Formats: sequence, C-alpha cells, structure tokens
Amino acid sequence: MSAQPRIRALPGTIWALGATSLFMDLSSELVHSLLPVFLTTVLGAGMIAVGLVEGIAEATASVVKVFSGVLSDRLGRRKPLVLLGYGLAALSKPLFPLAGSVALVLAARFMDRVGKGIRGAPRDALIADVAPPELRGAAYGLRQALDTAGAVLGPLAAIGLMLWLASDIRSVLWAAVVPAVVAVLVLAVWVKEPEDAHAPRPAANPVSLDSLRQFGPRLWLIVALGAVLTLARFSEAFLVLRALDLGLALALVPAVLVVMNLIYTAVAYPAGIAADRGGRRALLFWGLAALIVSDLVLGAATSIGAMLAGVALWGLHMGLTQGLLATLVADAAPARLRGTAFGVFHLVSGGALLAASVIAGVLWSALGASFTFYAGAAFTAVALAGLLLAAPARS
Repeated sequence: MSAQPRIRALPGTIWALGATSLFMDLSSELVHSLLPVFLTTVLGAGMIAVGLVEGIAEATASVVKVFSGVLSDRLGRRKPLVLLGYGLAALSKPLFPLAGSVALVLAARFMDRVGKGIRGAPRDALIADVAPPELRGAAYGLRQALDTAGAVLGPLAAIGLMLWLASDIRSVLWAAVVPAVVAVLVLAVWVKEPEDAHAPRPAANPVSLDSLRQFGPRLWLIVALGAVLTLARFSEAFLVLRALDLGLALALVPAVLVVMNLIYTAVAYPAGIAADRGGRRALLFWGLAALIVSDLVLGAATSIGAMLAGVALWGLHMGLTQGLLATLVADAAPARLRGTAFGVFHLVSGGALLAASVIAGVLWSALGASFTFYAGAAFTAVALAGLLLAAPARS
C-alpha cells in the first residue's frame, strides 16, 4: 500500500489525536524553546539547575505513565485519562510567565509533565486499539509528524513574538495558553474510543509479577533499547543553550528547535511506513548513526551554521527512531496489557533521561559544552556497536 492510501485508511481518531498533539506541542515548544534562556538569563540559574529541572520533569512524566497505563488497562477506557493529562498541561501554561524563581518554574514543569505522563501511555495504547495492525507504523508516524509540526510552529511563534515584543520573554510565554486550550477542545470533541472500549478487563493486577512475565523477552529488549537511546540523547534544552553559547541572538534562539523539528516532521511519517514494510533494523542503525554525527558536529561547532547542521541531524535521529519505538512496543505487548507496557517503557526511558540530563549539566559546567556532546557521541557509538552485534532475526 502506497503512502497516500495509507493516510486515507487511517481512522479519524488518529487524525484527531494528531491535531491535539499539534496544538499542545505548539504551546509546549513555545515555552520550551525559551525556558532555558528564561532560567539562565532572567532567573540566573546555572547549567546543573537546568539539567535538574529538565531531568526531574521528564522523569516525573515517565513515572506517572506507568500508573496511567495500568489504570487505562483496568478501566478499559483511554480517553478520560488522555483528556485529564492534556487538561493538566493546559492549566500549567500560565505558571511559566508568572514564575519569579526556579522553584516555581520547576513546579510548572512538574505539573506539565504530570499531565504528559497521564496522557502518554493511554494515548499510545489508544492508537494501537484503533489502528489496523498493518497500519500501526503509519499511525504512530502520522501522530508523531503532526506532533512535531506543532513543535515547529511553537518556536516560530516564539521568534515572531520575541521580535514583536522586544524580547519580553514573560509576555511571549503568555501566548502559549491559547493553543493549549484548543488542544483540549479538539480532544474532547473529536477523539473517539473503539466500540469495545467498555469490555470487561481481567481482574488481575496489571503490574503483578505474573502480568509482567507476559511481556516476554522481546518487549523487555525494546524497553532496554529505549533506555540506551535516551541515555545517549539528553534534553533538547542543551541544544538551545549551545546556540546561545555560540552567539545566536536571543530572539532567534527558538530557531534551533524549528530546524530540529522540521527535519523530525519530514522524516517521522516516511519512517513509519518503512517500519511497516520491514525496515526496522535499518531505521535503528541510521538513527543511531545520525545521533553520533550530530553530537560530533555540535561538539566541534564554532559557527551558527555548523551548529544548525548538528541540530538538523539530531532531528533526523528523532524522526527515524521515536515512532519506530512506539510501534515496536505496540507489536510486542499483549493487547490487554498494552497501556501497562507503554507505561513501563516510558518509566525506564524517563529514568534514563533524568540521569542523562543531570550528567550533561555536570559535564557542561565542569568541562564545557563540547565535551558534553562528545560524551553523547561515545555512548551512542557503544549502543550502535551493540545493535550491530545483535542477532538480525530478533531486531
């Protein structure tokens, strides 16, 4: 099936979830593209504090995903939890422009990431519930592409507003409230659960040892792979700070995430189709290779052009790997434990992201920006070597 018929064959709920992701990511990335600058230049935070804020926020989301995924399996319902998660994220947005301290920014990020954690596993499981198995790669790729389109529009909006409002970051952050509210409305009106959503679920505890044993070695291998990739790829906040370090004008700093997410958006859906056609091992290989080159370029960069080239390669890595990992989890997980499986996957990856972001902050403070990216390249090279040594039939 070619790309165009695949798009037409996808259920409307996939499109609605994608539109919800687009508007919420527009809001979140508008904030995220300016938050490292806001923390360091307005609130006076150091690099370790930036790493802690980003790492704790993402780790929190990952812990919550386990419980929301389990709960969605037990209830047999996904949408209420997805709606609650997006609603909390929308409510967190006004706290960023109101923040007068790092503590309040951390509280706002905590609330935003709790919302992300609540919605993440049930949303990913809902996609697997409504998408035909032969179209799952395309479904995850489409949602990821629309999500990332919002991540392009958010920093673009930040640049325009920064120029218009004379780099008044607080005023710009207020604009993030509007698309967040739109995202919640789209979700509430147009996302539909499958007809058997109310079917009774097994009474067994989904996080019992017996349930976890049903995951099988293939799923645990995918969980481990996700953790390794996350350890090699710390928070994108450090990409923004690298641009500032190389002298990019304050109002133009969000362009870093625009470049990254343009490439991410362009690659995500074709990568999903390639995953459906059996190209998964190749996607992982080239995704890791792109991250290695990206880290090397970012570490060696002495100009804005070189830095943006490294950022573009980072986006290529994300487009090749993120939808693929979701597809692998959906395929490997038992249907009745799909929400739990996504929760466990995100929990392990979130712990790895906390460690990676804190380590990146420490390395940056102690040894400089270049060493931080070189360390990421070295870790990714180890992961790539492991992939090459793995049995092809199990990939």
